[in-house]
Amino acid sequence: MRHHRVAGAVAVLVAVALAGQAVVLTRPEMQNAVTAATMTVLDLLGAVVSLLAARDSVHRRAWQLAAAARFSSGVADLLLAINPVPGPPGWWVGAAAAMLTYPLLALAAVSFPAAHLMDRQRWALTGEAVAVLGCGFMFVWHFTLQPHLEAGVTAQTALMKVGFPIGDLLLLIGISAYLLRGGVRESSLSSSLLVAGMGGYLVSDSIFNAIGDDGNYATGPLLATLTFVGALLLMTVAAVLENSATRRSSGDVPLTGALLSPWLAYFPYAAVGAGLVLMITVTLEGENLLKWGGMVLGLVVMAGGVAVRQLVSMRDSRQSQITDHLTGLANRVGLQQVLDRCLRRGEHVAVLAIDLDGFKSVNDTYGHFAGDLVLMEFAQVLRGSVRAGDLAARVGGDEFLVLARDLGRPEDARAIADRIQSAAHARPVRVGADTIVHRCSIGVAVDAPDDSGDLVLRHSDMAMYHAKRAGNHGVAVYHPGMIDRRGDDTTLSNDLENAVASGQLRVLFQPMIDLASGRPVGAEALVRWHHPTRGLVSPLDFIPLAERTGTINGIGRYVLEQACREVRAWQQTTPHLYASVNLSPRQLQDSALVGDVLGVLERTGLAPKDLVLEITESAIIDERVAIPALTELRAHGVRVAIDDFGTGYSSLQYLARLPVDILKIDRSFVAELDGTSQGSAITEAVIRLSQVLHLTTVAEGIETSAQAAELAMLGCDIGQGYLFAKPVSATEAAELVTAQDWSFR
Repeated sequence: MRHHRVAGAVAVLVAVALAGQAVVLTRPEMQNAVTAATMTVLDLLGAVVSLLAARDSVHRRAWQLAAAARFSSGVADLLLAINPVPGPPGWWVGAAAAMLTYPLLALAAVSFPAAHLMDRQRWALTGEAVAVLGCGFMFVWHFTLQPHLEAGVTAQTALMKVGFPIGDLLLLIGISAYLLRGGVRESSLSSSLLVAGMGGYLVSDSIFNAIGDDGNYATGPLLATLTFVGALLLMTVAAVLENSATRRSSGDVPLTGALLSPWLAYFPYAAVGAGLVLMITVTLEGENLLKWGGMVLGLVVMAGGVAVRQLVSMRDSRQSQITDHLTGLANRVGLQQVLDRCLRRGEHVAVLAIDLDGFKSVNDTYGHFAGDLVLMEFAQVLRGSVRAGDLAARVGGDEFLVLARDLGRPEDARAIADRIQSAAHARPVRVGADTIVHRCSIGVAVDAPDDSGDLVLRHSDMAMYHAKRAGNHGVAVYHPGMIDRRGDDTTLSNDLENAVASGQLRVLFQPMIDLASGRPVGAEALVRWHHPTRGLVSPLDFIPLAERTGTINGIGRYVLEQACREVRAWQQTTPHLYASVNLSPRQLQDSALVGDVLGVLERTGLAPKDLVLEITESAIIDERVAIPALTELRAHGVRVAIDDFGTGYSSLQYLARLPVDILKIDRSFVAELDGTSQGSAITEAVIRLSQVLHLTTVAEGIETSAQAAELAMLGCDIGQGYLFAKPVSATEAAELVTAQDWSFR
């Protein structure tokens, strides 16, 4: 309803103004009365509405000054219409009121950006305004003031021919200050319309000064009159809109999409240049070239040197505002500016949010110098991975963003993410004798129609969080159904801290079968969480949380002890069984890992050779800690398996450097087995490689007897999967692993 009333008020104002000007165009003899009435009504109405708007606006002072200016202008309109001929006291009062309007409007314009500036910035604004004022005064002096003063003028003529140009100069300063300090960007639509009306006021005054001669808009040139009425109408509409906005939100409504143009920052320097050009022109035209030429030339050189120095400093300052000092990439401000500009142009873009996994551990272990080295090297990875025209930025400690522009298909963004992952893994960082491999989680968000830059960034961050919580250094693409789990994860993390102590965790076992004989050889321990209110929580939900919060160390020790204790009990009837337990990346960084494992073996009585510790290819974040720990455990007889082999980026590299006994073939390769050479190519290659290196192979995810038979034919040693048994409790597992025949043929 309020919007309808505002629209109605604006429509009435426009209709009245247009009707008045239509009468002027059709009945020229009524120009004086109609124009004077229109201007007076618009000014006084604008003064009242501006004063009302000032009550709640965050730019209260600006609107108060605008109200005072409109009231002064209304008084001038009325008195000059009644006293059109210079001389009577009423004319002098009207002329004085008209002169007062200019500084009041200029101050109102300056007040908008000044409200957002600190003290030092306000001094900078003053300096810029003075530079423009000086240039304007030179032109006004040369073309207006000097000729009239030399000719000798009456007081009335001096007020009209000298006073109004000075007033225009003040108004120009106010408008320039508004633009120079980002008034359009920082203020509201209503304030921008108000300043636009001031611009129309200035234009109409310039027309009047050029072709008018009687000091009265009502009887002056028709073009100046029409422009002046349009300017008053615009300022009055601005006040109506501001009054509505302040009543609705008690503050300004930002004008979206209007950004400060970079060229406006050079406006004061352009003013200095224009003033110097005028001085050179006057010196060359006059008869004092010999006297003033050298000084003018010296002034030009000095001003030019200072201007160049300031322009370079200004460019450096602007560059520092949008550049990350460590990596040389853009920062968040720089990327946000380019992103907003792309969206305004209608470009199809995507944002990739990237977080370096394990960076805190690198910083803690090697120090900040190594951390900075990792960041700088990863910046080089991004430079080499993104396309020409894309923009990479560092926006936090170990957080990066990539803006991909002009995407032909959404899949192209995923391709860029995959390329970054591959390039990062292929470019490790050497710190002394150690190697740090870049691993990262990437979230991808593609813009949708009407998406803002902030929304696209938020979506990419949400997707990155999903990739990170999966714990596999992967890529996640945002989709509308994606849920922001950060708040829920915080609550879940708090509950997880007490899960072990309160007995909420359960250890399940999945048997592992010798494919040649069909006999069980061991079991993999898998943890499950039975939450008291949520029920069964998926490991995909709580394991990444435990990894990030550090509770994974306690959970890992609990699972290890339970697995070793149960398998040792099963060995009373089936001596050859072994326990297979997963180690997380966080556990591998724990300096107490070796002692913890050996302590569990001693307490439970399980022989070290009957324990297999499973790690993934991507689990080695800090090789200086992890590899020596695994080497020491293996020296005690504990075996090491690489889980999900073949899904990482540097499998062969790890085989050469890690103390490995077993390769576990990922279930994705097992699922491809179909009795053909194409389907078994990767699986067969892994098995042949293992045989050459004298490693045992374990196939995961076997679901059919045909898969098991083909794996046995290819030479795979051990298998596990739903074909044999799903993960079951320790009691059920004890019955299964003591069975005599697991034949699947």
